[in-house]
Amino acid sequence: MWVISSSISSYPAKSPASRAKLPSSFCATAELALSPAAARTRSIISPISALAFFPLARSATTGLASRSSNTSAEKVRGWTTPTKTRFLAGWTHTTEQQVLRVDDEPAELVPAPVQKKIAKKLRDRSRHARAVLASDYGFGCATPAIVSSISDSSPTTLDSRHSLPAFSQAGITAATPNESELEALYQRRIGNDKLILEELGRRALGELDLNALLVTRGRDGMALFEQGQPARLISIFGSEEAVDVTGAGDTVIAVFTLALAAGATYLEAAHLANYAGGIVVMKRDTATVTCAELENAVRSSATSMR
Repeated sequence: MWVISSSISSYPAKSPASRAKLPSSFCATAELALSPAAARTRSIISPISALAFFPLARSATTGLASRSSNTSAEKVRGWTTPTKTRFLAGWTHTTEQQVLRVDDEPAELVPAPVQKKIAKKLRDRSRHARAVLASDYGFGCATPAIVSSISDSSPTTLDSRHSLPAFSQAGITAATPNESELEALYQRRIGNDKLILEELGRRALGELDLNALLVTRGRDGMALFEQGQPARLISIFGSEEAVDVTGAGDTVIAVFTLALAAGATYLEAAHLANYAGGIVVMKRDTATVTCAELENAVRSSATSMR
């Protein structure tokens, strides 16, 4: 969970090239949310989550705390911090590619008492927030009940891996599923059929009671659906040949939310998120976007449209 107060960058979780290991539920979205782009606009980011007692969790907490004085991680004994280990391979002087990923996940959700503590911290910190980002990996740190405890009217965005429908009554403002998640939700394949994309996007927008739905589509760009507006298809920014897509979805929703917190419209926020996503996939490992890179992308896009 990420509470954004004040006005619009990450714990750079980089490891040796052969192995990249990080707590997925806590550090993924941090990669952009606490990066230099946010610092440039004087945002105050407040990460809220849960971590087990083990060295990697302490390292993650220390790294995040160095970027934000409001980091809050409930320590859970006997639990497992969700962790992704990526194995990369490649010849000398070639770009290494991910060949295997091993996920270490808890067998149980975060205990109910810990969920209550997270909900209380979220209520307290969201009172003066400009936006809230809920990243739901299905481990109990960002349940519909926790998210719905927010009483503020600030934008609340959602990245839910498997449970989008469960948040229909949670007061979510906007969600950013990828195309495969939208297909899985309605058991329909979209492919290159824009009519099906429009149908499923509109259906999800209404059923989830959202103001906006931003569907990420890989090399096909994005599709933005808003209440009372026509669907907007946004072309991919940059090259179609990505170097590393690790954390791209987290970058998209982080920039999208930060832009909304700064007063952007959904369309403006979507374009900024598209630029950011196109930039990070051209970098190796878990990467961040700088404010200068975003500014250059906006200028480049504006120049090409003249």
